[in-house]
Order: sequence, then C-alpha cells, then structure tokens
Amino acid sequence: MARIYPLFSSSQGNAEFIGTEKGGILIDCGVSYKRLTASLERHNIPLSAVQGIFITHEHGDHISALKMITKHTNIPIYGQKYTLQSLCDREKVSPCANLFDITGKTVSCGECEITCFDTPHDTVQSCGYRVRTNDNKICAVCTDLGHITETVAEALKDCKLVMIEANYDVDMLVNGEYPHELKERILSDNGHLSNDMCGMQVQRLINQGTTHILLGHLSQKNNTPQIAESTVRSYLSDFKSGKDYLMAVAPVESEGVAVVF
Repeated sequence: MARIYPLFSSSQGNAEFIGTEKGGILIDCGVSYKRLTASLERHNIPLSAVQGIFITHEHGDHISALKMITKHTNIPIYGQKYTLQSLCDREKVSPCANLFDITGKTVSCGECEITCFDTPHDTVQSCGYRVRTNDNKICAVCTDLGHITETVAEALKDCKLVMIEANYDVDMLVNGEYPHELKERILSDNGHLSNDMCGMQVQRLINQGTTHILLGHLSQKNNTPQIAESTVRSYLSDFKSGKDYLMAVAPVESEGVAVVF
C-alpha cells in the first residue's frame, strides 16, 4: 500500500520518503545526516531502505545531509543536469557520489517510476517529482515555486495525492520582520506559493479527481498550520471534507506518521 512519510517540511528543512519499510525513495534531504537517519528510524525505516534520493534544487533546506550521505553510502542521487552541476561545483556532494541526471527521463527506483517537472523558483534549476508506486498509485511533491505554470498543472493531473506548497500568508509576510528584498523575492513569480495560490490550485486538483492533499513547506515566520489549512479550505466550499477529499498539513518534523493513499 502506497505511503508518503513527510519527515521534515518547512522553510528550515525538507525531506519526504515514499515507499514502505522495505524500500522506497527520498525526495530531498534538507536536514542534518543525524536528524534524517533518526527520523527514518522513528518510522522503522533503515537507511538501507532508501534506494534513491531525488533532489528538487540546490537550496540548503533541501540538501543539508547530502554531503554526508554521499560520503558514507552508495545511494544513487538523482536530479536535473544543472542542479547536479551546482552541487558538484559547490562541493555539496562527495567526489565519489553516484549522480544521475533525470532531466527528461522516467527512472525506476525503489519499486517506483519517477519523473521530474520544471518549477519556477530562484535557483539554477528547480523541479517537482511525479511518482507512480508499485501498486499503480500516482503522487506528486510540488513545493518551492512562485506560481503554477502549465507544466506544473499538467504534471499534477491524475495524481491521487499531491503534496503542495502553502508557504506564506500574504498579510503575515507583508507586515512581518523580513527585509523588503526578501519579501519581494518570496512574492515573486520565482518565489513561493501563498496559501491563496495553493487554495486555488487545490480546488482545481479536487475537481480533477485528486483525493489526498498534503500542505507543505510552510514558513515558520509567515504562516501557521491553522491559517494555511483554513485559507485553503475557504476555496473548497463546493466539496465535502472526508468524502471528496482528505487534507493534512505536513509537520515541521514528523513523529512517526505516514499518509496512506
């Protein structure tokens, strides 16, 4: 049965495991090696069960454990061409790392089939991942994007579960403590998705048949789980929670909970 384990999700660190205790894949590894392996252990997942790590982009909250992982294991690392090049140039991976360019390809790993799709974010290259599990369930992880492009919208179609970014509440961001330049970056088309932009896309997804929604990558300064969920639900008045859809907020750090889909 397909499961996603949202191990870490915030502006401070991100990692999701898709699979079972016997095997699966990680999407991102944006906390320390020690915290990541401890979280996997809390979910009864040995590091040996991770059969591939798929990197969305090169920001620190998505790659923090990568240097240690590639130093101590032979787990293959997948990413887009320019992302992998940036990681190598900045010495964020071990020289002996097993790196694989996933650009324009579908790869098999951890009993899943995985493809990437471009996302608009302020990096050299950025992507989300669409995953088909061995029981023919499709899910997607889609965070760190300033707006929903046609490419993104197409990639999210037909997914049973979508983990989608609800990064900030506009009023909290605009009136908050961040410097003006950072606020402008977050608000830009290459920044992050607001709760409202997320809500509009979730409405479309449920209309298309998606039944499981996981809100992720919430800012700890400019959002709260309660505000994010309430805002997104305000766009879903035509649907009945528990019947038409199930929705949850990915925690900053999981205490051992998986989402079955």
